[in-house]
This record gives sequence, structure tokens and C-alpha cells, in this order.
Amino acid sequence: MSKNTSILALAKKTIAHQSAAIGELNSQLTEAFAEAVQCIYESEGRVIVSGIGKSAIIASKIVATFNSTGTPAIFMHAADAIHGDLGIIQKDDVVICISKSGNTPEIKMLVPLIKQAKNKLIGMSGNPKSFLAEQSDFLLNAAVEKEACPNNLAPTTSTTAQLVMGDALAICLLDLRGFSEEDFAKYHPGGTLGKKLYLRVSDIASENMKPVVNADADVREVIIEISVGIITDGDIRRMLKKYSDINGLKAKDIMTTAPKTIEMDVLAVKALKEMRAKGISQLLAVENGTYKGVVHLHNLMNQGIL
Repeated sequence: MSKNTSILALAKKTIAHQSAAIGELNSQLTEAFAEAVQCIYESEGRVIVSGIGKSAIIASKIVATFNSTGTPAIFMHAADAIHGDLGIIQKDDVVICISKSGNTPEIKMLVPLIKQAKNKLIGMSGNPKSFLAEQSDFLLNAAVEKEACPNNLAPTTSTTAQLVMGDALAICLLDLRGFSEEDFAKYHPGGTLGKKLYLRVSDIASENMKPVVNADADVREVIIEISVGIITDGDIRRMLKKYSDINGLKAKDIMTTAPKTIEMDVLAVKALKEMRAKGISQLLAVENGTYKGVVHLHNLMNQGIL
């Protein structure tokens, strides 16, 4: 077996192992998960997510997912919490503690302080008999049979399970809140993703020239107007095939009587979908049936949406 073949085989084995472990999480979900979601949803405070080691890194990512999907959250490192950062936790906050073993010294010191302050505690652990599990108001069982690490030491499958469990929480909360594409756009205004969620046809069409010719205009006038893009080269090709003499032709003789249109307030990404579906490169932008301008495929490319 070549070195590359061996590497690929191990990579595939690792992915298969983690995939199987994630599948097992379904059987570990209990009513406590649903109750934890309801607890967060009904809370008037934020979600404080804490952990130590690799679990702290997962906690930080879960916080980012919560914040981007409408659930205010703050990351608090378990070690820092017992050295001054405990003040992050406010009266109505819900705390999620993540720990594979559920028995680390930092967690054992932190949990009683959370309980003393009467904050609701959601524990996420791979050990349902651990200190964290027994002290939590709601336990999320993220147990895995073994790590993907050949030595069963490096946190791999266990942290993947924690991450997936956190995503499940976020998606359930998103659904309860009725979090829409418009809401998502408020938290993601930058980059290509942001543009797909907030850029509208009106933002593009208003930047383009608005070519117009009268239906009775001479075809030569129409051809001149084409230079700014109102009629496609396909229209011209069809005209030349149909007519040997273009003298006397009017715009109405070659125009499309039912052009493809799109409303000005529609998201630009929908305009792209329309163009792809119809195999065209431009749409007429309208507002309540009134022609307002043109949106071109190259406009979408320039905006980075394509």
C-alpha cells in the first residue's frame, strides 16, 4: 500500500468514525434537551457558554452560532471565570457548561458558584454520571464511544459531538423565534453572504442607465440604443434572419411583447436564480408593473453574488 493510499484510508476511517458517532447522538436526546431549549427561549437574559481546553474552543464557536441566529450569547472561559470573570453572569442569564469528563477541577469550582447565584445550568458532558451532569438542571448527553484518535486521547469525536449538539440547540431556538432570512441579514451585512441577504434589485437597477425607445422608433434608433443594453444581441440576430431589408422596421416589429421582469424590492440573488432558470442574462426591473430599469448578469458578478 502506497503512502498516499494509507493516508486516504485513515482519513476515510476517521470521517466514518465521527459520522457514526454523530448518528448515535439521536438516541441520546431526551426531554432534557427540549426543556433546555425552552429554558433558553423563555429566559430574559443571555446565554453564557463556558468550558475548558478544547471544550472552551467549541463553546466559543457555539456562542458565535447563537449570536448569528438571534440568541444573545457570551463566551466565558471556565478557568478565567474562577479568577474574576464570573461577573459576566447576570441575574437572568442561562449558563451552559461543556466538559467531556464533567469532572475537571475548574468545572467543579465553577458549578457551585453558578448554582449559588441561582442561574439555570445546562450541562453538556460525555459522562452522564459526572459532577457536572449531576449538578445540572438540564443534561445534554454528548457521550461518544471513543475518540477518532488512534490512542483514544486527543479530543476529536467528542468535540465534534459537542459542536453538533450546540448547533442543534441553535437551530431549535432559531425555529422557535421564527428567525427569517431578513433577520439573518441584519447580523451578516458583510461579504458575499451579506449581499445575498440584503442587496435588492433596486440597488442594482438604480445604478444602471435606463434605456428607452418608442415602439414606433426606427430600427436604426433601436440599434443605437442597444449599445446601453436594452435589447439583446439575440433580438438582433433573430431580426436579421427574419428580414433581408431592415429599412422601415420599427421597434415594435422586433421587440419582445412579454419581457421577463422582476420587482425592484426583490433580493438580487433571486434575480440571479431567475436568469439561470430562464437562460437569460438580464431582466427588466419593475415597480407595480412600471418599468424602472435593467438588472444585468454582469451586475451580479460585479457584486460578487455569482
